[in-house]
Amino acid sequence: MSNYPLASNTWDKDELAAIQQVIDSGMFTMGKHVADYEHNFAEFFGSNYAVMVNSGSTANLLMIAAMFYTQNKNIKLKRGDEVIVPAVSWSTTYFPLQQYGLKVKFVDIDEATLNINLESLEKAITPNTKVIFLVNLLGNPNDFDEIKRIIDSRNITVLEDNCESMGAQYKGKYAGTFGLMGSFSSFFSHHIATMEGGCIVTDDEELYHILLCLRAHGWTRDLPKNNHIVGEKSDDWFEESFRFVLPGYNVRPLEMSGAIGIEQLKKLPNFIHVRQQNALYFQVLFKDHPYIRIQSETGSSSWFGFSLIIKDGAPFSRADLVNVLKENKIDCRPIVTGNFVKNIGVLEHFDYEVVGDLINAEELDKSGLFVGNQQTDITSNILFLFHTIQSCLCDKNVDG
Repeated sequence: MSNYPLASNTWDKDELAAIQQVIDSGMFTMGKHVADYEHNFAEFFGSNYAVMVNSGSTANLLMIAAMFYTQNKNIKLKRGDEVIVPAVSWSTTYFPLQQYGLKVKFVDIDEATLNINLESLEKAITPNTKVIFLVNLLGNPNDFDEIKRIIDSRNITVLEDNCESMGAQYKGKYAGTFGLMGSFSSFFSHHIATMEGGCIVTDDEELYHILLCLRAHGWTRDLPKNNHIVGEKSDDWFEESFRFVLPGYNVRPLEMSGAIGIEQLKKLPNFIHVRQQNALYFQVLFKDHPYIRIQSETGSSSWFGFSLIIKDGAPFSRADLVNVLKENKIDCRPIVTGNFVKNIGVLEHFDYEVVGDLINAEELDKSGLFVGNQQTDITSNILFLFHTIQSCLCDKNVDG
């Protein structure tokens, strides 16, 4: 048993009852429960449309794919277009960009917020830049006002990978809704859990129709009668049900995931509140730590987890910290992938460029880790973490 687990179960009898309801119905593939969850999800986050998929990774994939098929020239991508990304994120932020032949431009992160470095972003923009793919890291929103200023009147689309930041807000607006599209994850260790699952939100009706088509085989079956892809569907249900118009996928969610999501979404506000209360306690303990730097909050973070980055001159290394946490049964992980550019093997398949130095991403990669946050009160776990670091690392090394 862990003394401080990375995550814990967010379900109770409500989710189990929802699963049983689906089992009793005999309808396990995507259906009414998924549709209801999408409606509730869009309403909760203030978006016009939501499309549920089977993971946050496929949410990112469909967002990129959809921009290749829109008729709106202002939000259309083609192979070779430039996309700017922060050098720290999960791998499937980046992989769809390679898979669709886009030029990937990696820039550094901000030392304090761990989100994209705004000065580096501004320097990376060229006339060929078509997309800035922002990542709200570990629950922390980006500074969207400053990003809007940087873009100014340029024809650049903002997308958001919000898979770690469900429920985060910037000036009263939810992260994931500032860009043209935003992706969310509902994997086990995230803010809500639907077994596997992800979601895309957008206010753009054409993209919504494209996402529906791409999600399920590229067929027209799931499209409304009047839509932006084929115009008007025929009344021949037999032919229309098996009419293929886009090179799509099968990334549909299970009906159980939709049913669970309906119940989880009701609990999300309280989950976020508790996570934020845990974060306040974490900040009190670690804010002015002599050897450890923590993430600086932008707006209202939903605190996916708590980063710990060892400062220069600390009397212990990241390896020392990992070993002590392991010995004391405190779960920890790298901060997402660390500096993704270190993965030379996979980058051989990319068309990419590194803009400027990645000093902060490299420091995070070398000296950082994170511990979990949860939807229950874990202040005792956080205090145990603090005392463990003090007694096993700080005091011993200072005295020694």
